[in-house]
Amino acid sequence: MTRAPLVLGIETSCDETGIGIVRGRTLLSNTIASSMDEHARYGGVVPEVAARAHLEALQPAIRAALAEASVSLHDLDAVAVTSGPGLAGALMVGIGAAKALAVSLGKPLYAVNHLVGHIAADILDADAGPLEYPTVALLVSGGHTSLLLVRDLTSDVELLGETVDDAAGEAFDKVARILGLPYPGGPEIDRAAASGDPTAIRFPRGLSRTSDLARHRYDFSFSGLKTAVARWIEQREAAGEPVPVADVAASFRESVVDVLVTKALDACAQHDVPRLLLGGGVVANRRLRDVALARAAEAGVSVRIPPLRLCTDNGAMIAALAADLIASGRRPSTLSFGADSTLPVTQIQVAEEEAA
Repeated sequence: MTRAPLVLGIETSCDETGIGIVRGRTLLSNTIASSMDEHARYGGVVPEVAARAHLEALQPAIRAALAEASVSLHDLDAVAVTSGPGLAGALMVGIGAAKALAVSLGKPLYAVNHLVGHIAADILDADAGPLEYPTVALLVSGGHTSLLLVRDLTSDVELLGETVDDAAGEAFDKVARILGLPYPGGPEIDRAAASGDPTAIRFPRGLSRTSDLARHRYDFSFSGLKTAVARWIEQREAAGEPVPVADVAASFRESVVDVLVTKALDACAQHDVPRLLLGGGVVANRRLRDVALARAAEAGVSVRIPPLRLCTDNGAMIAALAADLIASGRRPSTLSFGADSTLPVTQIQVAEEEAA
């Protein structure tokens, strides 16, 4: 294949049905159907509701993506899909659709890793230039908080650390609930924190003590932080004092951001990598972006952040990763793969065909 491959990507790992179409590293369409409003009634993502929403949204989303890209299904060179990690039932819906498309069209199928897809989102930013290697990647979303060393997008991604309990996005949702704020918690905490003092309350920084660093240097823990916020509020209420929501939100956010940025820049220093890539939906948090940019500049580290529309879960990043796999000579996946809710980040592609 001499020209850049035209790839349709399907992403259904959580609550957003993402269909993206790329030609090589050029984004042609990025259609997202979110079921967030349905989950808001329950205060969080309900797996069964997410799977049903994907089933209902897939066909309309595919049609919309094709129309936006001005291509037909038969124009495609390949189909790509998220195999994991994610919610098993939600993944199954996307995988079933991708297999059906690939078989019916006679097109190769690439089953890829959701987390590595978040890194691939960066290569669709034409203004940023090529992604240099190695780079440290900090991925922060509702279900994942991971620190990675990327030596090559298609062949060498090393997990440095990850969350041992709540992901950062989960912590935002839970603290928002404690403060009586609506779901999803990230934007609500941001809004409340805008008028708060981030130094008002010194909340703990999880896994950041000297005693933690030998075993958990690059790991994250936000469950204790959530509990600390809850206990602080309980004490205020027991004393009959009002809860300063803005200060609590700002101080909580500052603790999360401090831990994320400190560990990411420590990884850059220890691995002698002057590059940091931020990805995942929580990167929409302005305080995280501002602190990362400021502290990275002081440390002599350059920061790359994909366009915010590509930071949340989307099919374009899955298509982009597959297009890079094709360009690097990787063979398609067989049809033997299934949903893997705990797929390790080191497994960039699943069930690759063996060379003849």
